[in-house]
Amino acid sequence: MKRVFLLFVMVSAVWSCKKDSNTPEAIPPKLLSEVSVEDDVTIKSYLQTHFYNYEEFANPPADFDYKIRIDTIAGANADKTPMMSQVTPKTVLVSSGQFALNANEVDVPSTFYYLSAREGIGEQLTVADSAYVRYEGSLLDGTIFDGSTDVPIWFDLARIQSPQGGARGFSEGTSKLKAGGAAIVNNDGTFTVEGYGVGFMIFPSTLGYFNFSQSAIPAYSPLIFKVEVFAANQTDHDRDGIPSILEYVNGNGYLYDDNTDEADEIANRSTLYVNFLDADDDGDGKSTLEEISDGEGNIIIPYPDTNGNGIPNYLDPNK
Repeated sequence: MKRVFLLFVMVSAVWSCKKDSNTPEAIPPKLLSEVSVEDDVTIKSYLQTHFYNYEEFANPPADFDYKIRIDTIAGANADKTPMMSQVTPKTVLVSSGQFALNANEVDVPSTFYYLSAREGIGEQLTVADSAYVRYEGSLLDGTIFDGSTDVPIWFDLARIQSPQGGARGFSEGTSKLKAGGAAIVNNDGTFTVEGYGVGFMIFPSTLGYFNFSQSAIPAYSPLIFKVEVFAANQTDHDRDGIPSILEYVNGNGYLYDDNTDEADEIANRSTLYVNFLDADDDGDGKSTLEEISDGEGNIIIPYPDTNGNGIPNYLDPNK
């Protein structure tokens, strides 16, 4: 993803040529609802016919490297347990607007599957955190398109979740894993992390790049990621005193469709900022940090609700 999860301009048409002309003909993208169902059938078939090295994770050999290895259930491996019986499904909602499409599809169910091969002994991640990981991304046919399998790198899972950030499924799946223990500094200056989380996720193109093809990833491709999580940091992207994971108000866990003061921002022709990137969430001219603090730099929990209407001050422009 250091190469893949860049800023993407989502396209809404793929071009082909007419058989009887050199004039390009615009082919409209498929519907999210159609692709989501098709991809789920493909993913379930893959999970039913493949296994991972679960026996090594259950009884680790002395030299085990805690790497997930996936193979086909066939021949000498015909008796292996399929991943379908070991993964956990999770359904989230996607909308065509997230891909800059005009189909007006809203809240289309899209299911990904994840597995924690080793739970991890550290902090549980969320989709708003930063994660220090090693990873490998591949297509279902085994083609590897990206990865950092030797040196861990930091990922901002909230940024990856964005419509321009890349594959939301990576953010959603990684958030189901736990980090390792505290880093142990070695004599040579390197460090070791014990008990880090190891898992994988497989998700439909509706949680990936959908109709946008690039490098080794064709359009409408389900994706697999193997991930090892060494550390996690809770983030407060706008530094307003409220962790980003608490800044969605509609309860769907998706950070990019919560903007409490959107109407005012549109009326004032100002930049639109979703809550977790907005230092003044209700647009009343008083910063969120000021509205949740006691004046001496201490954050008040629960967040103050001066008029008692059930809306905390920092989300209530009328308090």
